[in-house]
Amino acid sequence: MPPTSELGAHGERIAVAYLTDNGLRVLDRNWRCREGELDVVARDGDALVFCEVKTRRGTGYGRPVEAVTPAKCRRIRVLAQRWLAAHEEHAPEVRFDVVGVLVRPGRPAVVTHLRAAFS
Repeated sequence: MPPTSELGAHGERIAVAYLTDNGLRVLDRNWRCREGELDVVARDGDALVFCEVKTRRGTGYGRPVEAVTPAKCRRIRVLAQRWLAAHEEHAPEVRFDVVGVLVRPGRPAVVTHLRAAFS
């Protein structure tokens, strides 16, 4: 079990493995600009997917995917616009996904992938 300081990075590695195993092609990870950071940018067929990853050790504060608030959704939309402006990647569809990773000692991680979690 990784220490708390490494939990997010550990969850992101699990999420990226899950996404690639399910046919998505990762284009960018931990992309940063003045407004914040995008966890994962990927291609899913014709769709460009901006993916927020949330990792938790338990569900005492809710499931990991429940940690993506309306304010966080707004910020991710702004970050997606910044990423699109900075890259020559175009797609007929843009999608916002959330991947929740529940990591518990002695058990395999539980991954929840919400496609088009918000618009």
